[in-house]
Amino acid sequence: MKTAAIIGAGFGGLALGIRLQSAGINTTIIEARDKPGGRGYYWERQGFIFDAGPTVVTDPPCLEELWELSGAKLSDDVDLMPVKPFYRLNWPDGTQYDYSNDEEELRAEIRKLAPDDLAGYDKFQEYSKGVEREGYQKLGAVAFLDFTSMIKAAPALARYQAWRSVYSIASKYVKNEKLRQALSFQTLLVGGNPMTTSSIYALIHTIEKRGGVWFAKGGTNRLVAGMVTHFERLGGTIRLDDAVEEIETEGNRTVAVRTKSGYRVEADAVATNGDLLHTYGKLLTGHKRGASQAKSLKRKRWSPSLFVVHFGVKGHYPDVAHHSILFGPRYKGLLDDIYKNGRVPDDFSLYLHHPTATDPNMAPEGYSTFYCLAPVAHLGKADVDWDGEFGEKFKDAILEELERRVMPGLRDNLATCFYYAPTDFARDLGAHHGSAFSLEPVLWQSAYFRAHNRDDVIDNLYFVGAGTHPGAGIPGVVGSAKATAKLMLEDMA
Repeated sequence: MKTAAIIGAGFGGLALGIRLQSAGINTTIIEARDKPGGRGYYWERQGFIFDAGPTVVTDPPCLEELWELSGAKLSDDVDLMPVKPFYRLNWPDGTQYDYSNDEEELRAEIRKLAPDDLAGYDKFQEYSKGVEREGYQKLGAVAFLDFTSMIKAAPALARYQAWRSVYSIASKYVKNEKLRQALSFQTLLVGGNPMTTSSIYALIHTIEKRGGVWFAKGGTNRLVAGMVTHFERLGGTIRLDDAVEEIETEGNRTVAVRTKSGYRVEADAVATNGDLLHTYGKLLTGHKRGASQAKSLKRKRWSPSLFVVHFGVKGHYPDVAHHSILFGPRYKGLLDDIYKNGRVPDDFSLYLHHPTATDPNMAPEGYSTFYCLAPVAHLGKADVDWDGEFGEKFKDAILEELERRVMPGLRDNLATCFYYAPTDFARDLGAHHGSAFSLEPVLWQSAYFRAHNRDDVIDNLYFVGAGTHPGAGIPGVVGSAKATAKLMLEDMA
C-alpha cells in the first residue's frame, strides 16, 4: 500500500488526508499543536467555547464532496446551521445594512442605502457570476504547475479585467461609497486588500449568494472534529502535539518526516499544510532547495495579521447579528496603514463574531460568546509590543468601541476575556511575520505565481492550504486539497 505523510492538521491538511485515505493511500497527519484544526483551533474557558476561526462557512458542497468520496454524508458528523443575515454592516454614522441571499430583502436594503445604485448592483452581480464560473468552478481545484497553464487561463482573466481590484470593479458599477465598501470588504476575510486584490475575488459574492453562509453547530471546531472523525474512520492516523523538525530527502525526493519527539515516518509522498517559509527554511535544511526557496519567499508580499479579542459576556445581545462588520471612519486610509505603511492607527474596522446568536450552547446559560478581530499590519511592517502594554491597550480600545457602537454595558458584564495577537500567530502556527492568511492574494501572487501544489524540484513534496492556489478561506484550502490530491494520486499510481 502506498503511504503519505501530511504536515499540519488544518482544513487543507485534513481535506487532503480524507481524499488520499478515501483513495486507499495509507495517510498519517502530524500536527504540532495539542488539537487539530490549525487556524481552526479553539479554547474552552469557564463554560464558553471560543473558536479561533475561520467562522464563515460557505459552499457546503466542497465539504460534502469529502464525505461522498466514500459513500458517507457530511451530516453524519457535522450539523451546519444557516446564518441570516450573512453579515450586518454598520458605519460610524449609525447606518446599517443587512446582507443576505434573500433577493427582496437585499434590494430593500440597497434602496435604503443607495436607491440609484440598484441597476449598478445588478451589473456587479452579473460580473461576480462570470468570474465565479471562470475563476472558481473551472480553475478553483486546478494545479498551476507551469506557465502554459497560466497562459490558457489568461483570456478569461483578461475578459474580466483581473488586473483591476475588487474595489475598482465595485466602483465601476455603484456610486455610493458605503455600497462600494459593502461589495468589496469580503477580500479582507481571505487576507486581501480590497484596493489591490484582483477583481476575480468578486466571485465570493456569488459563492455566498448561491450556497449561503453557514455555521457548524458547536462551533468551527465541530467541523474540524467531524473531518477528523471521518479521516480516522477511513483508516487514517493523526499524531498531535509533536512538531515536525525535518523533512528528510535523498536526492530530489522526500523519504521521511521526523518530529521533535524523535518519531519518524517513512512515506512515498510528503505534503505540508504548514507555513511556506517555515517549511522551506526550517524543515528542508538538508536540501539546497530549502534555502533557495526561503530566500525567494522572503521577497514576497505577505498578507496582514489579526488582533482577535475573545470574550464571554453576562446577558444577551439580540440586536447583534451572528456576523457584523463595523466600518471605521476611514476605508482606503486604514487599508493603506495595514498593507503599506505598517502603522497601527487609533481607528479600526472590526469583524464581530457572535456565535450564540445561532447556537446558544456556545456559552453557559444566561451568557453570550463573542470574538472581535481587527486586521493589523504583520510583524514585518509593524514593530509593536503586542504581548505587553500595547496589546492590552489595543484590546481595551476595541472593547470600548464595541460598547459605544453596538454593545452598551459590555465592559461591566464581561465574564472572561483574552486576546490573540500577531505574535501568537507566529509562535503557535509558525506563520511568517505572524501573517494570518499566508501570501497576499494579489494577481502576481495568484495561480501559477503562488506556491505550486507540487514542488518544482523535489518530486514528491506537495503543498496544500492558503499559500497555494486558490488561496485562503475554507473553500480555497479545500479546493487546494482537491488539486493536490489529484497530483499525488496520479504520481503514485
